[in-house]
Amino acid sequence: MAEGLALFLQEAGAVIKVCLSEVRGSSPREAGASLYVAEKRMHGTIGGGQLEYIAIDEARRMIGRGEAEKRLAVPLGPEIGQCCGGAVTLSFALMDAARKDAEIAAERNALDTLPRVYVFGAGHVGRALARTLHLLPVRPVLVDSRAEELALVDVPVEQRLSALPEAEIRAAPPASVFLILTHDHALDFLLAREALARTDAAYVGMIGSKSKRATFSHWLKREVPDRAEALLPALVCPIGRHDHVRDKRPEVIAAMVAAELLGVLLRDLPSGQSGPDAPAAQVDRMS
Repeated sequence: MAEGLALFLQEAGAVIKVCLSEVRGSSPREAGASLYVAEKRMHGTIGGGQLEYIAIDEARRMIGRGEAEKRLAVPLGPEIGQCCGGAVTLSFALMDAARKDAEIAAERNALDTLPRVYVFGAGHVGRALARTLHLLPVRPVLVDSRAEELALVDVPVEQRLSALPEAEIRAAPPASVFLILTHDHALDFLLAREALARTDAAYVGMIGSKSKRATFSHWLKREVPDRAEALLPALVCPIGRHDHVRDKRPEVIAAMVAAELLGVLLRDLPSGQSGPDAPAAQVDRMS
């Protein structure tokens, strides 16, 4: 998100935390979803629509009255202009300094457990991916040997200027994602080989065509003839494959790659749960 929760809580003054504490039937968000409401600002969402309008209005009334806590049962039907068909219970709590500190610590811990997505190459597609990924429940790391390309990144993602990007792959934590899209095909091949050697990677993808994949396959069989056949099935190339979409603008490629990644990282997980502390998901290796 463009503004983190820590900054919001530090600057917003009086804040009510609204939590979707119980869900029965259909709901726009899962139990545990939270919205933080200040007098003139908000952070997060419990699903939008009339439910969120009701929550915001009630939270600001509480701030005005100095009220500390309450619970509110809301049916998600025609009574409030929504048609989800379920019902929810909202919990409201005025956040004192201790609660704010606890939320900030929890957010930092959650950020530490997000899946790392290493993007090798800060060119047009790499920068478009950075803009897309920084909004998602992942931790992007943009790696390049060219300081001038990293200087063009316009979103707050982690950047690493490295003359030996393969070292970043070796040092990455388990279950990391590696997206390889540098300015040099030879470097792409080197990085793909390093990433595939990490048999604990959640996803290894390389930008390019089916022809590039075939060329890499021949190259890998020369480089590691005893392991190539075992490693190749784990490589996704082309990445973001949608045969019915021919648009190759960087932003379109980034959107398709991000959708592909989410399908892998969040598959089989309970709604809203991600990261290495979540239950293990089966990752389909795409050839």
